[in-house]
Amino acid sequence: MDWTKAFRILKILNWTILFVLSSISFMFMGNTFTTGVILGGFLIIANFNVLQRTITKAFGKDGVFGANSGAIVGKYYLRLAILGILIYLLIRQGWVNPVGLAVGLSVVVFSIVIFGVQMVFSKSSGEVA
Repeated sequence: MDWTKAFRILKILNWTILFVLSSISFMFMGNTFTTGVILGGFLIIANFNVLQRTITKAFGKDGVFGANSGAIVGKYYLRLAILGILIYLLIRQGWVNPVGLAVGLSVVVFSIVIFGVQMVFSKSSGEVA
């Protein structure tokens, strides 16, 4: 499976899982918990998309590494620092519940696990992607 197709599937899974988690949280938990799930999901999905864009630019269309590795590492740490600052501000201001935020930040992990399980079962059942 090529990366474009896999990334498209992951994006759909990300938004679907965020919607499901937000809906469940809205029905059973408080406002700050639900806000944490939603904002955590938005933050991590945006972070995942920026990471994907950075890696795609680093490797050309032919898959050859053509970027400066220092710039890639710098962008990684800058993205991580910005994410950390945003998480700190959200928790410090009391706008979100930290547990809800952690659940929201787990959206991409859930998507990758589900995608991996789907790939294992599609390969074992004889399907070819």
